[in-house]
Amino acid sequence: MFDLIAQDPQSKARCGRLTAGHGVVETPAFIPVGTQGTVKAVTPRELRELNAQIILGNTYHLFVRPGLDVVRHFGGLHRFMNWDGPILTDSGGYQIFSLAKLRKITEEGVHFQNHVDGTPTFITPEIAMEIQATLGSDIAMVLDECPPWPCDYDYAARSAEMTTRWARRCKEANVQRVTPNAQRPTEESGSINHQPSFSRSTINAQPSFSTVAMADFSISIFTLSATFTITVVSLTFEISP
Repeated sequence: MFDLIAQDPQSKARCGRLTAGHGVVETPAFIPVGTQGTVKAVTPRELRELNAQIILGNTYHLFVRPGLDVVRHFGGLHRFMNWDGPILTDSGGYQIFSLAKLRKITEEGVHFQNHVDGTPTFITPEIAMEIQATLGSDIAMVLDECPPWPCDYDYAARSAEMTTRWARRCKEANVQRVTPNAQRPTEESGSINHQPSFSRSTINAQPSFSTVAMADFSISIFTLSATFTITVVSLTFEISP
């Protein structure tokens, strides 16, 4: 559940409160990334001391290594990484971009050549939801194609349209679960100036989503002591039912 607390009347700047299964997140939020079940060089105790409200896990990388059997053995991602706060898991959509040389996109899903040992890996919208349900995350992102930069308008439009179709399939797969995840669709903006409004309008047509994450503003990479860290800023917009 998302509550809007305040909004700047002169802009879209705002603050809110997101209530998740494992706690409350004040937005906008800085989200440390624990790609494979750990935030590099930072312990769970240190994250709490830093007042981290929520952390992010990577669906594709956790699926590949350590694998769902290991996470399931420990009782889910929270217990596996000794973190009792909210967790957001991405869908694997960013790997569609970052592992472009090792994947093939189809309407059904994405075929990956496992970057660890070359084993074929196939992720569909339904499988992405199944993986995230097994991980036990508080917020599950729908499978999306993260388009390259730069790309032309036609490619960006096709990408946004397919992501919308995948979002419908993710929702259908999620509602069939006994305990559905809190889902968030991804707004694809690419490098086209009006692409965010196009993507948002197509998601607006889906009555089951209450908020949307803006992909174009979601990921930044910086270097600190030769360690690469990915950070995510959560930006959400209210979507009319």
